[in-house]
Amino acid sequence: MDFGCKDVSVWKEALSTYTSQIQSLSLTKNKPNLVSLNQFYCNELPSLLHQRNPNPFITTQELSKLMQWKLTRGKWRPRLLDFVSSLDEDVVKRASEKAFESLPDISKAITELSVLKGVGPATASAVLAAFAPDLTPFMSDEAMQAALGNSKDYTLKQYLIFANKLQEKAKELSSEEVLFTPSDIERALWSSAIGKSSAPQSNKDPKTNPSKSSKRKRKT
Repeated sequence: MDFGCKDVSVWKEALSTYTSQIQSLSLTKNKPNLVSLNQFYCNELPSLLHQRNPNPFITTQELSKLMQWKLTRGKWRPRLLDFVSSLDEDVVKRASEKAFESLPDISKAITELSVLKGVGPATASAVLAAFAPDLTPFMSDEAMQAALGNSKDYTLKQYLIFANKLQEKAKELSSEEVLFTPSDIERALWSSAIGKSSAPQSNKDPKTNPSKSSKRKRKT
């Protein structure tokens, strides 16, 4: 999907396919837990976090399950899950309380969560997106590529640029008839990218199906 597209119907259509793309990815890529993990992340976790107002926090178990969702929907990195699963409960609670309290200062919120071992800006953004989808989109590879043309720079600086672009796009597309959040934009971009990657290809043109390898140095 072209990030510059201003046709609301195109974005609505892409967003509407999110659940079906999750289901398709679960089947075609042998990820049987993805559907239940996505249900947890999109529906259960937000409610759990807001039930803890006025001092919301995330538990180690919830953070571990969020990490499973992130890695299953994206690329599997078992060491990150091991790091997060072994975090002390009180440490996770304090860090997440400080992060949620910091909003709408996204930079401070990401920084507070990034003190946790295994949690970088991308994972921190997933935590914040579950709590405040109208402010902080998840830093997915697919949305980063679409919005910025780069999905390899997992830094706070890059996330702030990314979040701002998705906030602006959400405002641009929203009206009295339809409301988009930055998280809606991320899911629309992700769905579009996954749909294209899973579509049957009639040729093997290397220009349309590049094979690239990269090394990611920092926690995400």
